[in-house]
Amino acid sequence: MARIVIRLGDVFVAQLNGNRKKFFQYVGDDLSMMNSRVIRVFREAFPLDVSPDLEFVVGGDVDFYAHVVIRWGLQLGLWQKVGNVKEIGTVNVVFRGSHDVGNPAMKRSLRWYVWNINGPYQEVGKLPPEHFSAEIGIVVSPADILDRMRTGSYDFFYPGY
Repeated sequence: MARIVIRLGDVFVAQLNGNRKKFFQYVGDDLSMMNSRVIRVFREAFPLDVSPDLEFVVGGDVDFYAHVVIRWGLQLGLWQKVGNVKEIGTVNVVFRGSHDVGNPAMKRSLRWYVWNINGPYQEVGKLPPEHFSAEIGIVVSPADILDRMRTGSYDFFYPGY
């Protein structure tokens, strides 16, 4: 595989089950989460034989944000780079994390923290309702990103709130 340079604004496509595909865009690096790449995945799925304008794609509704090692997904053949849209706009996403992650016996955490990209962690304890929609902030595997693109949810355990 030839070396692919990954730049802010790059757009990638992944094939879903059947004859559909979805796009995501690399929108930042989060020093708060191991300097990992942040992507935004777009809600609309397209037929495989359609090549939509990338400006149209990135102007669509965002399905979710996530931290991921983009290069691993390329190496695994889970997605391909299809172009770059330099304009990423304002990325204002809230991530959440739990100090109880990794403990499957802990079904509901009371030890939550939240942050914005490159911001400090803010300890919140019991997750307040205004952060129920915050994205899970761990670095997610490329396969888990693809699962969420296909099904709408991750296929791994994470404590509830």
